[in-house]
Amino acid sequence: MVGYWARTFVTNNQIFMKVTGFSFIKNAVQFDFPIKEAILSILPLCDEVIVAVGDCTDGTRELVQSIHPTKIKIIDTVWNTTLNRDGIVLADETNKAMQAAFANNSDWLIYIQGDEVLHEDGYTTITQAMQQYKDDQRVDGLLLNYRHFYGSYDYIATSSHWYKNEIRIIKNNPNIYSYKDAQGFRKSNNEKLNVKAVDAFVHHYGWVKEPKTMMNKRKEGVKFWEGEKYTEEYDKTDLGEYDFAQIDSLALYKKQHPQVMQQRIANVNWKFNYDVSFNKKSLKDKFKNLLFKLTGKRLLEYQNYKII
Repeated sequence: MVGYWARTFVTNNQIFMKVTGFSFIKNAVQFDFPIKEAILSILPLCDEVIVAVGDCTDGTRELVQSIHPTKIKIIDTVWNTTLNRDGIVLADETNKAMQAAFANNSDWLIYIQGDEVLHEDGYTTITQAMQQYKDDQRVDGLLLNYRHFYGSYDYIATSSHWYKNEIRIIKNNPNIYSYKDAQGFRKSNNEKLNVKAVDAFVHHYGWVKEPKTMMNKRKEGVKFWEGEKYTEEYDKTDLGEYDFAQIDSLALYKKQHPQVMQQRIANVNWKFNYDVSFNKKSLKDKFKNLLFKLTGKRLLEYQNYKII
């Protein structure tokens, strides 16, 4: 039953809980974002999913609307073109969807970006955590694990600059807002959120695209990260295909992908092969890995949250 996981969790008693999902997207069809799979991956946990759909004409709105007949609520937005540095427009769009979700009187909000998919193996663990910490005033959110895929669905990135965890589930607290380029969240006066870690995985597929599409997406991203460089001349420039070989460290992925991704993976029309024996670990990464083996903690990694 869709929504069962979110609405009821049985211990000795049956407890009611309302959960709203939220996301934002623009040009999903043009740049081949797995937005359908992203939303489907959180839908079983949510009573409703609110999606801020930016101004575009590639069929993205129709795609999002088709995902579910009643549980998808679309907010039509116009991206602020003056927010053209460091990806802050992504946080602006996230906040639009999140503000609508706050008004939904839910206990929890689940955030998913257009290139992320929540693995169903974590549904039970997530539901249990939401029930356990629902009324715990110390807890602002839940921290999930990440796998970053690169080049194809067969490889995950392993160097330290890929974040290992991030907040994707938050309490219904209007003092929380999207931070910087929308990777994470802050609250009130730039405070980090207090979170509980949950053993559930988000798969990040943003670096898995056909090479030409990947380059076009990277080119489009210049508008929002280095806006002053996106001139009329640059817009007309054909940059060719993205070279996925420019990567330092990958590992073969041998586990299952989320069920909602199976058809997309079966439709892949390009090849990317990488010899993991040529991985180039930096001294910094080697030192971090040594510390992790000795302590079991990632002591030198940036954390945009406080684990309690």
